[in-house]
Amino acid sequence: MHSLIFLFISLCLPFLSLGAVNWCYKAESETCEPSTWKNHYQICGMQKQSPINIVTEKAKYESRLDAIIFEGYDRVVTDNQWAIQNDGHSIQVTVNGQITIKGGDLPNTYKAIQLHYHWGTVSEPGSEHTIDGKQYPMELHVVHQNQKYNSLEDALTHPDGLAVLGFFFVESPEDNSNMKKLIDVLKTVQQTGNKTLLTPFPLNEMILDKEKLGKYYRYSGSLTTPTCNEVVIWTVFAEAIPISRSQLKTFSETVFYSNSKPMVLNFRPVQNLNGRTVYVSDSAVIPFNAAVLSALLAVWTSILFN
Repeated sequence: MHSLIFLFISLCLPFLSLGAVNWCYKAESETCEPSTWKNHYQICGMQKQSPINIVTEKAKYESRLDAIIFEGYDRVVTDNQWAIQNDGHSIQVTVNGQITIKGGDLPNTYKAIQLHYHWGTVSEPGSEHTIDGKQYPMELHVVHQNQKYNSLEDALTHPDGLAVLGFFFVESPEDNSNMKKLIDVLKTVQQTGNKTLLTPFPLNEMILDKEKLGKYYRYSGSLTTPTCNEVVIWTVFAEAIPISRSQLKTFSETVFYSNSKPMVLNFRPVQNLNGRTVYVSDSAVIPFNAAVLSALLAVWTSILFN
C-alpha cells in the first residue's frame, strides 16, 4: 500500500514540482529555462533559493553539526519494489521503507522519499551546487520528509519540511560498481513518462562511505525546481563520489527530454545567498586546522633551531 502511495506522489508531483505551467532547462528550450521560472512561480524569485555556490572560507563553523545518523540505509527495509521514472527533468527513484536520518542538528527525524540526479555532458559539468566556484560532473539529491508532517503536501508548506542530502560526483578511471544497478535500468526509462519497478537496495551503496560523511555544509534553501518552495534544510557533503567517464556518458546519452533532445545539463544555476549563512561541520574544517597546526609547528621549529 505504501509503495502505491509513493508511486502516486512521484507521478503527480514530478521532481517535487506542484505547478501546472511548463518549465524546463536551457538545454531543452530557452523559452522555459530557469531564468523564466519566476515569471510563473513567484517563489522561484524569492530570497532563499537553491542551489548556491559554497565559499569555503566564509562558511561558519557550527559545533552542533555532529554526525548525521543514517537508519535503514545499510539494508533493504522493504519487500515492496521502488519506482524509477524519467519525469522529463531527471531520473527519479521513489523509495519506501523506514529509511531515515536524524542528528546533525536536524530538528527532527526525516524519512527518505526519493532520490534523483543532475548531470552535464561528457565534456561539461552538471552539478547544481558548486564549491568555491567549482562545478562537479554530477550531483545526487536524496530527499527526506520531516516525519512530523503527515503528507508531502503539508511538508512543502513548512520551512523545516524537507531535508535534502547533496552528494557530488567526481570522474574516476574506474567504474563505480554500486552505480551499475541504476545505470543498467536507464535504457528502460529513456523517454519522458517511462517508468518501471526497481528491486530495493541499501541506500548507502549510492552515497559516500561512512568515514567520509562527517564533512558537510549546511544552509537553509529551497527546492531547485518549480515551485521552488523554501522548505529545505540542505546538507551538502564536501567529499565526492567516484564515477567513470563511461558511466557519466550513459546518463547524458541514454535518457531524453520530452522534446526528444538528450537530457543533459539538467541543473539550475546557482542563486544569490542574500545574507544567508552557510555553516560547516567540525570534520569539514579539519583540513584548515591541520594547515594552521602545520604552520605553527614550522614557526616553533624555526624559533627553536635558530
